[in-house]
Amino acid sequence: MVLLASQFDAPRPQPAEHVSDRPQDWLGNTPLLDLDDPKLRLKARSLIQLCRNDRDKALAIYRFVKNLPYTKRIKLHYPTARDVLHDRGGDGDDKVTLLIALMRSAGIPARVRYMEMRGEMLRGLTPGTTPAARPLAEIWLGRWVRTDTFIFDAAYVAAARERLKANGWECGWGFHMDAQQLWNGKDDAFLGGLPIEQDPMLTRVLCVVSDPLELVSAALRRNGLRYRRSLRALQWNILAPTMIRAIRELRAGRF
Repeated sequence: MVLLASQFDAPRPQPAEHVSDRPQDWLGNTPLLDLDDPKLRLKARSLIQLCRNDRDKALAIYRFVKNLPYTKRIKLHYPTARDVLHDRGGDGDDKVTLLIALMRSAGIPARVRYMEMRGEMLRGLTPGTTPAARPLAEIWLGRWVRTDTFIFDAAYVAAARERLKANGWECGWGFHMDAQQLWNGKDDAFLGGLPIEQDPMLTRVLCVVSDPLELVSAALRRNGLRYRRSLRALQWNILAPTMIRAIRELRAGRF
């Protein structure tokens, strides 16, 4: 049975240990998802119109979002799903916003599990080893199926793999050499190459939420830790020019 997003309100941000696993709790709207936007709804409808079941719908949406170029920009605000659709690309936060919005518009429950990732995974993109929050999409297809492989487009992955080989690195530019590159709509697939419970590059679960803005919500605390919106934005805006240059050089094949 397809669940309609308009029937439910979005849940409040929840620490991982208090997460509702009821699929109907993950269909609601938020300001970032903006499920009432007509262009977003039209896009979702066009992507799923020939699909036979929810798995086909989820895969059609996943492929569309994955194929959008991975980009980085200086942000003055968190972009909505419509913004990302208009810009035709974005970073992990941007792309997961669009992915969740399109899934929910198609009647498929979806949410974001934020993991804290060791900075080593971002070698090549950033100069330091500061931990970063990584969005992992969880999509209800009879059970919660997880993937973060939507973040990087195929051209980016191919170029980054060449750089990893050239440098003799196991990980960098956001993923591991053993990364699973595609999601099949049935099994979990991860850029770290291992289930999140076994991946040494992922140190802890931060939260399970509907969109990136809820990660930095004042209501969200875990063990006394708050991901403060202003500090997180400042940190990544400082790093943005370096990352923009690194992505451009990577795509141009400059070694």
